Amino acid sequence: MTTIRVPANVTRALLVAIAFATATLQPAAAEAQLSVNEVLSFLLTNRSIPTDDFVQDERAAAATAETFSAFLLAELGTLPVGSSATGFSYRLNRTLGATVRSSDSFGPIFVQRSLTAGAGRASFAVSFQSIPFDSIDGRKLRDGTFVSVASRLDGDPELFDVETVTLRLRTDSVLVTAGYGVTDRLDLSATVPMIRLTLDGQRVDTYRGQEIVQATASATSSGLGDALLRAKYNFIRNGASGLSVGGELRLPTGQEKNLLGTGQTTLKPRIVGSIERERVAVHGDFGYTFGGISGELEYGGAVTMVATPRLTVIGELAAQRLGSIGRLAETTQPHPALAGIETIRLTAVPETTHRAIVVFGLKWNIAGEGILGGHVMRPVTSAGLTSRWIVALTFDYSFEY
Repeated sequence: MTTIRVPANVTRALLVAIAFATATLQPAAAEAQLSVNEVLSFLLTNRSIPTDDFVQDERAAAATAETFSAFLLAELGTLPVGSSATGFSYRLNRTLGATVRSSDSFGPIFVQRSLTAGAGRASFAVSFQSIPFDSIDGRKLRDGTFVSVASRLDGDPELFDVETVTLRLRTDSVLVTAGYGVTDRLDLSATVPMIRLTLDGQRVDTYRGQEIVQATASATSSGLGDALLRAKYNFIRNGASGLSVGGELRLPTGQEKNLLGTGQTTLKPRIVGSIERERVAVHGDFGYTFGGISGELEYGGAVTMVATPRLTVIGELAAQRLGSIGRLAETTQPHPALAGIETIRLTAVPETTHRAIVVFGLKWNIAGEGILGGHVMRPVTSAGLTSRWIVALTFDYSFEY
């Protein structure tokens, strides 16, 4: 077999000609009727840099798009849902023959506590949060530096031809939760999320400093996310401290093609422990998800402090271990036709993903048994889709039913 080496000046001339021809084309635009998932795949698929390996390009682009979608579904499929126990918790004091408060604390935000609401106690909560995603696996999404595919000369660290994708991705969510204390030890609750997802992006090819817009696209979807049913049973109780077991059933009520839901039913058994003193409490929970897009180990801890009888200060750490989503990675291979040229592709590799966030918040008893809560969340890991800061507001009201 004879190998033909192309002189460097011919190679450069070919690349310049290709770039010139590409520049004469109008940027592609995604059709309005495409789903969010299809628009995302459209933006992440390379079509401009000539690699002479269409199959490899397709595989890499598909793996990147699938991983991106999986991370987004993991975010929406595991939206932080407030603790199933309302801020007010009651129990029957048999000595006094009356129902009394179980704790002066209004409890954690996302981490569960072992206490239940109390027999015949109903609650209603509404929370809102907005998440502008800034990066994925540590790569910035909004500033035009997210590289999809690139070329460089052997031995030269600088890229002479690079295709980047800019994505502005945001979710706005309203979560409505209703709960009921069946007994002093058993709680049931249901949460329905309503989600609006917006995506706007473009793909740009930059050849030796000259930018050429290859594609632009945008999409919006809104509707129900995956509904959540929960139960918790407090089997050990010592004052406000104790242990509980519970389960969460997530139903596929969100549209999978528009990335509003996973399209799968999941079950998460959970164990919860709490140690509460007069003003300070420590809580921890541990759960594992069966089914869905990935096996998920979830664990977290919280510290709550009663600042005043009407104000609780909260700090939390929540973490996840996702078993099969993987991570994004660059692969470098020699160009199959042009000697002295390397092609760099963004693709995905299978790998366990660890993610964690810290939460700081307040719960304020504004009147009666109404509680207004506010908190900020900050990712402390770079894996998956992340936002620098997430702000959320919650209103919780409980009553005897």
